[in-house]
Amino acid sequence: MTDRSHGIPPNELSDDDLRREVAHLHETRHDTLLGGSESALEAHTERMLTLEREFLRRFPEDSAPDPQRTRAGSREHAGQSVPGRDLGSAPA
Repeated sequence: MTDRSHGIPPNELSDDDLRREVAHLHETRHDTLLGGSESALEAHTERMLTLEREFLRRFPEDSAPDPQRTRAGSREHAGQSVPGRDLGSAPA
């Protein structure tokens, strides 16, 4: 029998259930950090990481950073040169 004491394994969750589980864990993280026991925080962290890994595997396009939040994207938006993208430019 499979141990499900920490929930259904992420790879067995439907896409909707996985999204809901990740959102719920992120909602409860702060309370677990501040008010949970050490073992509760450890279990929460383990579950969060396994769910997040599965989320990243299934939805790589959803987890790609917004170009505005990267150094290169921000520089490009500001009209600055982007090392490695501009021909003839030296890395800054």
